[in-house]
Amino acid sequence: MVGPTAKTAVIGAGMAGLTCARELMQRGVDVVVFDKGRGLGGRMATRRAEGGFQFDHGAQYVTPQSDGFSAMLKQAEAAGVVARWPQDREKPAYVGVPGMTGLAKHLGNGLTIRKETRIESIVKSNGRWKLIWQGGDETFDRVVITAPAPQIGALLPDAHPFNASLKTVEMTPCLTLMVGLPGDVELPFVSRRAPEADLKWIVCDSAKPGRPDATCIVAHASRDWSMRHLELDRDAFAKLMLPLLCTALGISAVITPAYLSGHRWRYAFVSRPLGRTYLADEEETLFAGGDWCLGAKAEDAWVSGQAIAATIAKRV
Repeated sequence: MVGPTAKTAVIGAGMAGLTCARELMQRGVDVVVFDKGRGLGGRMATRRAEGGFQFDHGAQYVTPQSDGFSAMLKQAEAAGVVARWPQDREKPAYVGVPGMTGLAKHLGNGLTIRKETRIESIVKSNGRWKLIWQGGDETFDRVVITAPAPQIGALLPDAHPFNASLKTVEMTPCLTLMVGLPGDVELPFVSRRAPEADLKWIVCDSAKPGRPDATCIVAHASRDWSMRHLELDRDAFAKLMLPLLCTALGISAVITPAYLSGHRWRYAFVSRPLGRTYLADEEETLFAGGDWCLGAKAEDAWVSGQAIAATIAKRV
């Protein structure tokens, strides 16, 4: 049995990983978070660019379904890191302030986080887990992996019991366009959802609370369009998406924006979830979780992270 002084590693600083690590920290567990990126949040991402442009190019907002997730968002709202964004829906939508990463930074406050550290493999040795990355390694008593399901198998041996369950999960990509326009441009809508169109979601990001004045537009391509163009260079697919955006905005000629960029989310949406809150080995020293366990929403990731933390806490 793992003792109370055990060290725990959490791989991934998205909603699931930060939620799990925060809960463990608050229970006095020695926890370290690893993430391959320079920032926090995973798909709660914010891109900033010269000219005052800022884009939430991943998750656009979060909506609570459960009392627990709602309470967390209300606490974050009181802290000034999220704000309500009216979206004509029954339950309120929340956005991070000043960007979607605001919520991630709030969840990560006080945690030990090692950014720009890409874990390459996890090896069991003498009952513990060695995390290996380029130029280093460290051994932990417990490990929680919150990467997208298709990426987790690459960290584990081919015969690991998790792999059969991970293969049942299906995730789909999304190509994203970010466009910065002069401030005097008038747009026909703040946001548009068109599930059957090549651009299924378009939003004027700068219309969200706490954003800069510059006109910042984010467009997400449909699953089919994204899959057809997935392996293109991001500049190439951004140039293909720009005319689609102009048409949707009622602009007759293709414009030359002040800022233009694309982003490839290879594992953006969960089309077939695992169907349970997490995976765990028999000793409950290795866990895997994330939104892919339950669905495609941020709350699904939060529930998974909470569940893993609660299981670990029982053994502390």
